[in-house]
Amino acid sequence: MRPYPLRVTLGGYVYLDSSDDCAAAALALDEYDYNDEVCVSPDFSPGFIADLCGAGFLVMSQLFPEKAAGQKGSSGASPQEEGGEIQAVLFPRHHLVRSCLFFPDLHIKKSIRSKLSRYELRFDSDFETVMENCVKTHGDGWLTAPLVKAIKSVRELPALKGGRRVRPASFALYRQGVLVAGEFGMVAGRVYTSYSGYFEEENTGTVQMILTARWLEENGFAFWDLGMPLPYKLTLGAREIGRREFIRAFWRARG
Repeated sequence: MRPYPLRVTLGGYVYLDSSDDCAAAALALDEYDYNDEVCVSPDFSPGFIADLCGAGFLVMSQLFPEKAAGQKGSSGASPQEEGGEIQAVLFPRHHLVRSCLFFPDLHIKKSIRSKLSRYELRFDSDFETVMENCVKTHGDGWLTAPLVKAIKSVRELPALKGGRRVRPASFALYRQGVLVAGEFGMVAGRVYTSYSGYFEEENTGTVQMILTARWLEENGFAFWDLGMPLPYKLTLGAREIGRREFIRAFWRARG
């Protein structure tokens, strides 16, 4: 059986839109030995975003020209004032190596363990506030306004084809009723994929992640997809797995 036919831009990037079978395209990346992690698309429709996430893609974006992100042109005016056109581009991403936490591997430092009982974790509480705080903390370099709008719209979608459900969700950490840390991501079947997080007090980011891992395990999730490998994720107990292994594990857990 021939791999799913992928379209490629002149720059060599795989091009995807809502006419594609996102699950088949994800498999084809590996079958064609596509050595990049990034695909491109102009399509920010909520259904397409949901299909991508249901196939294990992470969705990122960027505004072009780059000076659109609050920078001035040579005349000192903004791109809008100069008459320049600003275009948002979607970058569906399938990492060559993925960082995944399988819950028996969760590692909790002794210095953090004693702090856990001071906080309360709430699932999908204050989703929009958590997302806004992530943008405030990290900027809109990849979490652009069109992508934020699309992700919020995915929350309103009915079940996908075949009954699968993909839904953006958040985890919020509270101390004495005050929001002190949080993150949002995508739930696809029994997999939760992190997108962005923030914290406002020392150690609360780590506490939030540990309590999130416990919540996911207690609620029947298979594993936690942490995206690109970073040292702090390994410290938490995450494993680094290749794209092919990740796709197989993701689809088994997705249902």
